[in-house]
Amino acid sequence: MTMVIKLTPVFLFVLVCIVVSCHSAQDNAGSSFGAPGDSLNLTGSHPAWSIQSNIYEVNLRQYSGDGSFRNFAKALPRLKDMGVEVLWFMPINTIGIEGRKASQRDLGSYYAVKDYYAVNPEFGSLEDWEDLVKQAHSMGFKVLMDWVANHSSPDNTWMTAHPDFYKRDSLGRAIIPNGWDDTRKLDYNNRALHDSMINAMKYWISASNIDGYRCDDAGDVPDEFWKDAISALRKIKPVFMLAEGDKPSLHADGFDETYPWSVMNVAYGIYSGKTSLDQLDSVINRDDSIFPKNSLRLYFTTNHDENSWNGTEFERFGDDYKAFAIWAFTMKNSVPLIYSGQEIPNKKRLLFFRKDTIEWRKYELAGFYKTLNRLRRSSSAFAEGSSILRLKTGKDSSVYAFMRRGGGHQVLVLLNFSRQIQEFSINKAELNGWAEEIFTGRIQSLNSSTNFRLTPGGFQVFNYDRQ
Repeated sequence: MTMVIKLTPVFLFVLVCIVVSCHSAQDNAGSSFGAPGDSLNLTGSHPAWSIQSNIYEVNLRQYSGDGSFRNFAKALPRLKDMGVEVLWFMPINTIGIEGRKASQRDLGSYYAVKDYYAVNPEFGSLEDWEDLVKQAHSMGFKVLMDWVANHSSPDNTWMTAHPDFYKRDSLGRAIIPNGWDDTRKLDYNNRALHDSMINAMKYWISASNIDGYRCDDAGDVPDEFWKDAISALRKIKPVFMLAEGDKPSLHADGFDETYPWSVMNVAYGIYSGKTSLDQLDSVINRDDSIFPKNSLRLYFTTNHDENSWNGTEFERFGDDYKAFAIWAFTMKNSVPLIYSGQEIPNKKRLLFFRKDTIEWRKYELAGFYKTLNRLRRSSSAFAEGSSILRLKTGKDSSVYAFMRRGGGHQVLVLLNFSRQIQEFSINKAELNGWAEEIFTGRIQSLNSSTNFRLTPGGFQVFNYDRQ
């Protein structure tokens, strides 16, 4: 949805303070996330293609001059070359007129759905959508639709046909959720709504053969609904389900992936100095203690909400934007996100309710993301059953170092989140061997005596697969 700060600074401070940093008491050799001395295994029953994949969020409205399905299709070869595998389309349903943001003459919020069975004519027709999905599938992409189950527009077709589908106040007025006055809250105590929403979700799988859903504001929808819905959808095909939410119960409901909001909110403060790497480890360890070990997490440096309401990745991460992108792509359990325009890179906040076309120029970061996507897909260090080992450098307030391991392969990640040059070595036997630094192509022998040097915001990623 829009305009929601997931954790306030006060709440975040309290959260971080009550969580004990697991690595602070451990020796200089290194430590695993989670229980001291253990490497957490990544296991689960997600679709086989998803574990080492990536997700590209498509903002159709701003993607081209006419914002159409047909025009977006022209980008598929470029995205394929960049290594993109999963396309998440922001909602393609019709948008309500009543209460529309910012005015009825504007395009409004994607997340104020007027008809769950209709395609927004702003993008094209149902046939255009079906053709796009078919073309994407023919090129090897998976396709996710964005689904808004928590609320609809005030003039949704259900408001008149099924007024009992909506939660109401003491005066009988449909409730506005979270101050979003272009929407009304749906009432899942009504079993008829429950079944109707599942039927609508089933429709799009049957009609256009999509591969799953990204579910907006999923944490505000009852777990019972998600359990029934996901079970029903998987009787049609093995869909991939991404929840916008950070409740552990969403994984028990059947979701494959959730948002690591508590972790991201600490990450946002590192460049500005409001939070520390100790705090980042602490909140990651907290998540480890409450989420199932097979939980996939959507790490990112920006998305549609963050870009429009909270600032671009350059505002949030400054000169560290590449280092944080590497962190997002290589973190444990991550199936990471790229947002439309990051490959340029887009350095402006895109308007949300109005037309604001992305200014496509040179794709200066396409090679950067291609390298990361290729690493994730090619190395078994990111496969199911792989592990992650946090490493000590002696510069741990500035340098974030860890190793991904699996299938006899390993990847060493070194990130400098400080404003100074950092030089260090890592006293760990696992470093021994020949490895390729993926961004330079340089192959070198690494060991516990190797002296690493990182410039401010600098990074090195060594792939031991290519020996």
